Amino acid sequence: MKKYDYLIVGAGLFGSVIAYRLKQMGKTCLVIDKRPHVGGNIYCENVDGINVHKYGAHIFHTNNKQVWDFVNSFVPFNRYTNQPVANYKGRLYNLPFNMNTFYQMWGVTTPDEARQKIESQRYKGEVHNLEEQALSLVGTDIYERLIKDYTEKQWGRSCKELPSFIIRRLPLRFTFDNNYFNALYQGIPVGGYNRLIEALLDGIDVQLNCDFFDSSSTANQNHSASCIDFVELKFLHPALTVNCEPLTVNHLKDSWQSIASNLVYTGPIDQFYDYTFGHLQYRTVRFETETLPTNNYQGNAVVNYTDSATPFTRIIEHKHFEELVVAEREEPKTVISREYSTEWQPGMEPYYPVNDEANNSLYEKYVELAKAETNIIFGGRLAEYKYYDMDRIVELALSVNL
Repeated sequence: MKKYDYLIVGAGLFGSVIAYRLKQMGKTCLVIDKRPHVGGNIYCENVDGINVHKYGAHIFHTNNKQVWDFVNSFVPFNRYTNQPVANYKGRLYNLPFNMNTFYQMWGVTTPDEARQKIESQRYKGEVHNLEEQALSLVGTDIYERLIKDYTEKQWGRSCKELPSFIIRRLPLRFTFDNNYFNALYQGIPVGGYNRLIEALLDGIDVQLNCDFFDSSSTANQNHSASCIDFVELKFLHPALTVNCEPLTVNHLKDSWQSIASNLVYTGPIDQFYDYTFGHLQYRTVRFETETLPTNNYQGNAVVNYTDSATPFTRIIEHKHFEELVVAEREEPKTVISREYSTEWQPGMEPYYPVNDEANNSLYEKYVELAKAETNIIFGGRLAEYKYYDMDRIVELALSVNL
């Protein structure tokens, strides 16, 4: 078995950028992932020629020119601008909250009219929970129609039971601007995010279906079936060039030092330490994806459903991320995904950390264990128990001391 300078656990954005940097430095590394594909949560699945964001919508946006230039050096990005729409009981409102929203809500046409309307509805008392925080920021109408039910679906509990810090601020724009992000640069990779990850990992050894913690993983078995990983990798990512012999080591967590001198770990930090202090909590998302016989289902990539009667939180129509002008097809097709926010349970995919006081305190205990490690780098949203936008992940991966 070849000895590597680094073993990287996780072929998502953080791990892939680290792997690219190591290759540029002349270091050897092996990237493993328990999934049958690279890319982590930004992986796109091609369905009838449409790049489907399999693990939820991902829109790259940043104010960091270094980060923007870095990702664009691998693949060009289109000019997609995130302009979500909210559907409340059949009525549509532009997001984020701006003059278009205020006109749709109240018929006001000037910033002064909008400010007066909001001010007349603001909660002026002491803030104890998320509901009172939101009411103090945007008033009754916006809260009731666009925040309350949507937030309760996301978190699975009443806004009166949620801490106020979840909504520190709610930006109000007194201009007719539906651009959701205040970022200088934003877009989607032309051809999907797989092109970005494949370019980052090109020429780097990769093993899929390889669970760092599970001795029964296909890639951990000393038999010819291990080669399926390479075949599957080339099927899913034909642009990726790798040369990698199958792993023959059982239970990598306990024996990774026989493969590499250093470890980059991007998985859940509590799992790394066998949940010594207990499980960190997350919210997760269930996706209901469907192909429909129409060219254009909802006219927008993202539509949030902000009423309580609709069980899902939003519908993503994937073609709008890249097909900025919808092309007519001989056989009309589009792919949509309904998103259902649910309580996370062990074994489910962790998406959003619940960064309340109890969980943050628990995380700090794991951090103390991590500080005592040598030759191990913990990075990414799961290892750091933080929600990160993609640009921040790239920025962190570019700045890690290797």
